[in-house]
Amino acid sequence: MRFFLHGVTIFSAVITFSNMPEMTEEEKRKMEEKERKKAEVRRRLEEASKAKKGGGEKKGFMTPERKKKLRALLRKKAAEELKKEQERKAEARKKVIAERCGQPRNVEGANEAALQTTLREYHRRIIDLEGQKYDLEYEVRQKDFLINELTIQVNDLRGKFVKPSLKKVSKFDKMKIKNVKTDIDFRSNLKTVKKDFKLDVEGKEPVEKPEWALGGKKEGAAEAEE
Repeated sequence: MRFFLHGVTIFSAVITFSNMPEMTEEEKRKMEEKERKKAEVRRRLEEASKAKKGGGEKKGFMTPERKKKLRALLRKKAAEELKKEQERKAEARKKVIAERCGQPRNVEGANEAALQTTLREYHRRIIDLEGQKYDLEYEVRQKDFLINELTIQVNDLRGKFVKPSLKKVSKFDKMKIKNVKTDIDFRSNLKTVKKDFKLDVEGKEPVEKPEWALGGKKEGAAEAEE
């Protein structure tokens, strides 16, 4: 019965298909477009399912090539920033030098009095700059001392000991220390031997001590008996 129904269905489908009118070019184009859209939707759904399962490539994934390009861009950006910082420091240094030293004087063709005046001005300026330098160095030393004191107080409160900063030693002092000759004590390297035993010589009679040596002992014994 089942085979009979299946055969009837196929026969009716063949009759229906044979009775269909012939499709025009426009209808064929629309049908092909429809099938193409269905295939595109099916492909997108398959890609989405693969991406969920982890089988496809993740969106925005950093490949080695992209990482390499990113590192190159970062290095280039850092180099540009460093160059700008160096240029800024150089400009600031030139500005400070121009403010402190002033513009160079033209001494071509100047007489002795003009040269002496110029030298006095430069000498006075040098003295002022040395004074400012000393004041700045003194201020830096005071701040370093204050920082060390505060650091010690903080470490005491925390209960931790931090090794203090060591002073810088010049190369000349190191060479001077190397050239100092150290005295070598040979006796300190000798092995010490304890004398815990005595050798008795056979046949040797004991030597009696003189009376003057025993006098002190006899007087002490007599006083003890009294």
